[in-house]
Amino acid sequence: MSWVLGVDSGGSGVRCVLGAVEPGGAVTVVSSAESAEPVRTGPSGIDPEEFAARLLPAARALLAEAGAEGLSAVAVGATGMATLGDGLRAALPGVLERSLGVRRLALAADAVTAYAGALGQRPGAVVAAGTGVIALGMTPEGWRRADGWGHLLGDCGSGAWIGRAGLEAALRSYDGRRGGSAALLSAMESFFGPAGELPGLLYPRSDRPAVLASFAPEVARRAAGDPVARSILAQAAEHIADAAAAVCPPSGECEVALTGGLFKLGEPLLGPVRAELSARLPHATTVAAATDPLGGALFVAAGLATGSLRLPSDPRLLNVSTDQDR
Repeated sequence: MSWVLGVDSGGSGVRCVLGAVEPGGAVTVVSSAESAEPVRTGPSGIDPEEFAARLLPAARALLAEAGAEGLSAVAVGATGMATLGDGLRAALPGVLERSLGVRRLALAADAVTAYAGALGQRPGAVVAAGTGVIALGMTPEGWRRADGWGHLLGDCGSGAWIGRAGLEAALRSYDGRRGGSAALLSAMESFFGPAGELPGLLYPRSDRPAVLASFAPEVARRAAGDPVARSILAQAAEHIADAAAAVCPPSGECEVALTGGLFKLGEPLLGPVRAELSARLPHATTVAAATDPLGGALFVAAGLATGSLRLPSDPRLLNVSTDQDR
């Protein structure tokens, strides 16, 4: 038996799960740990020292609890790894080798661990949607990515996008402009307070995307009785389908998995999304994700430990370091 560690780092903190890999390759979850505070991101990217300060004590505690002596492999999935992970990629392999003896390490964008959790190593596409949204597809040529550009430049159809569209419709109603929704205005004022005070509440916040996304469930709750709210969700579904179509293998049978907290909005969003995917990708089958990104990180770590990992390597999306690389 060998021991592996999967790590998921994002806006809600750092989660770790220790797994035991049987000789046949099956992995069993043994224990887990969680830190609610997200790792700081500065001008140079994800802070490697702070990341290690969170990860190492948790890993040691999980190993001690299990009576395990060391780790065969570690896989880290982190938000921002693709664009802000240079420091982490440079520093973490050496830190983990010196501190825990880890010689097999995968550093991945959270979209990759979301893909691995949803579809394993099968070709297809995954749309991961929460506050933001990103689509990732795997073809014989490698990874394809769409969106994930943040709430100012993209993340179309995401929780932040839906929430912002709902608040705009509320303020249109408040002003008496066309395209407004009295139902969403009422929801906004119940949720945030008087309409005139919203800019002062929102603009100074450093967590504006999360604040915008917090209003998305209110839009979904009113979709059945309000045509404006229903139209916002229909447009979000179009954007999500656009992202999936951009990364999905263009021919042959493939699966499209939807994962992330946004889809907990349920049928008001899922119904239009399924309809758009069916129209845009008639050769694809929409499936439920097998597990979440943390489970995907554990899957990648187990594949790395057993030599069965076949996901495409990529300098930014999936950077793999093994004994042979040293």
